[in-house]
Amino acid sequence: MSDIYSYTVELPKSEIALSDLKDKTLLFVNVASKCGLTPQYKELQALHESYGNKGLVIIGFPCNQFKAQEPGTDDEVLQFCQLNYGVTFPIAKKADVNGPETQPIWKYLKEHSEPPVENIDWNFSKFLVKDGKITWFPARTTKVSDVEAALSL
Repeated sequence: MSDIYSYTVELPKSEIALSDLKDKTLLFVNVASKCGLTPQYKELQALHESYGNKGLVIIGFPCNQFKAQEPGTDDEVLQFCQLNYGVTFPIAKKADVNGPETQPIWKYLKEHSEPPVENIDWNFSKFLVKDGKITWFPARTTKVSDVEAALSL
């Protein structure tokens, strides 16, 4: 693919063409329901509520690659997010973010971030795409508030 906007994100019941979001700031997050970092959903939802009308689009990608902390189906994950954290931002279908089955959009994000990322370190890693620049925020060392500071919206 030529750029991030060439991709389509599959949701459980629809899809998002990233080409429709070229004028937005995008935040891609690999998420999990049974992780010590799961409370970040609350912070992500707060970011969505604060900056969604200013051009921020958050997309969560459930991933079961880290200690099987996202075992549910796509519908179960969506229901968990909505019921427990009031999530209203898009939650994609489950995706691998590392290894031979890495979803193509995650390959692109890792290869084109500055610096490139070889492997996602854990659940709730984040890629911020702003003005064509891709920045990676590792899950264990970065809080959502750091992402908020990078937004400058």
